[in-house]
Amino acid sequence: MAASTTAGAMPQPQDPAAIAQVVAAFVRAQTQGLPGRVEVNQAGVDPRLSLTRCDNLEAFQPPGARLWGNSTVGVRCQSPERWSLFVPVQVHVWNDVVVSTRAIPRGQVLKPDDVALQNLDLTQLPKGVLTDTGEAVGKTASGHVAGGMPVRADMLRAVAVVLQGQTVRVVFVGRGMRVSSEGRALGNAGPGESVQVKTASGKLIKGIVQGPGVVEVR
Repeated sequence: MAASTTAGAMPQPQDPAAIAQVVAAFVRAQTQGLPGRVEVNQAGVDPRLSLTRCDNLEAFQPPGARLWGNSTVGVRCQSPERWSLFVPVQVHVWNDVVVSTRAIPRGQVLKPDDVALQNLDLTQLPKGVLTDTGEAVGKTASGHVAGGMPVRADMLRAVAVVLQGQTVRVVFVGRGMRVSSEGRALGNAGPGESVQVKTASGKLIKGIVQGPGVVEVR
């Protein structure tokens, strides 16, 4: 008579390849919306791990974690035994980035040949790097920009179309209301930037520059 293989059977070990597949699928799904070309390097699962084969593997990310640069993906099991582990992954996001073609001194207005596009890994760069040369051309360097440096939005400012001491038209916009008056600008500012204005009555207000000599207050 054949011996029974059910009673007292040893639990089947978890296949590391299955864990790797779950992690890969999770990373693909979570990085679909990222800009540019996504490249993922995934660490292997140690085959020496003694884990019971799971009925339903579930991938997750630790609270506050982000699939960006060096990261980890968790894999957990609820049945027939509860266990979890973390798999290191490295996510690269390659995209065109605006870089300076030469050293740009503070106060210089950027021309088209001052910048170019270079394909770089966004995960290795600070936040705010520009990805369109049109976002840089025509703006002023707010500080010295070294040659070959990725250009960030906070390194530039719009060319001033409102100058300190200039008489400007102040447009007050509210619900169903649009009233304009005159005031004196107390600083320099470009389109989209805020500037303080002194009204004819002496009141100090702050508004957003909409164009040459025009400040909008909401």
